[in-house]
Amino acid sequence: MPLRPGPLLLLLPLALGLGAGARAQTLDEIRRSGTLKVCIWPDYFGISYRSPRTGALQGLDIDLSRELARELSARVEYVETDFTRLLDDLQARKCQVAMMAVGVTAARAARVDFSTPYLRSDIYAIATRSSRAVQTWDDIDQPGRIVVVQKGTYMEPLMQKTLRHAALRTVERPQEREHEVESGRADVFITDYPYSRRMLMNTDWARLLAPSRIIQLTDYAYAVPRGDASWLQRINEFVAQIKRDGRLAQTADRHGLLPIVARD
Repeated sequence: MPLRPGPLLLLLPLALGLGAGARAQTLDEIRRSGTLKVCIWPDYFGISYRSPRTGALQGLDIDLSRELARELSARVEYVETDFTRLLDDLQARKCQVAMMAVGVTAARAARVDFSTPYLRSDIYAIATRSSRAVQTWDDIDQPGRIVVVQKGTYMEPLMQKTLRHAALRTVERPQEREHEVESGRADVFITDYPYSRRMLMNTDWARLLAPSRIIQLTDYAYAVPRGDASWLQRINEFVAQIKRDGRLAQTADRHGLLPIVARD
């Protein structure tokens, strides 16, 4: 005879946030508060970047988050994070959506829900113009080379899996990748298309190394806390609409990101 759950067992899913009605509906939260809380990484050039000169936020996802907030009749409240803290911040509901070109990986998808993709990028390397040892992509994975990645980015597990001969170094602080390479302590750092543009536009020492073949095209999407189907559907509707009406392409073009727009 099956056991009937006692009162404590019935309440346990609610206490853990696992029940169907346990989590407050995000759209209702936004309507009540009049605020859309958006997680951003303010060091992501072209995406969600805080200008060191003016202090103003700029980039593709800054513009598009304001579009989303306008459609929801809400104001935007930005919650600054990075890729080491993002999943925890979403699960703790510090923000209702991450609009910071989050690379879709299986590990991340186990913890948060992703929208349909809106960008798609391969990886790139940044070396110094003066480097004699590393002049093409094929020079990177060689004995004695040091490759740097930012902790928490999808490049970290990708390079752990990909590199066979070069040593991998993981850094945490903003601009630490650049400093390691510019100083000669590392040969290259691995990044994506948006951040590579920052290096080429704002330094005179950086050399872009594009892969000689596709390494891994990664979809970028918006991430939301798991379990709120209506909120995920609303975000997907927003992505579909900005693709149809041209806002995504126009905004991406304004920030130099048109080549990586996901049109499907």
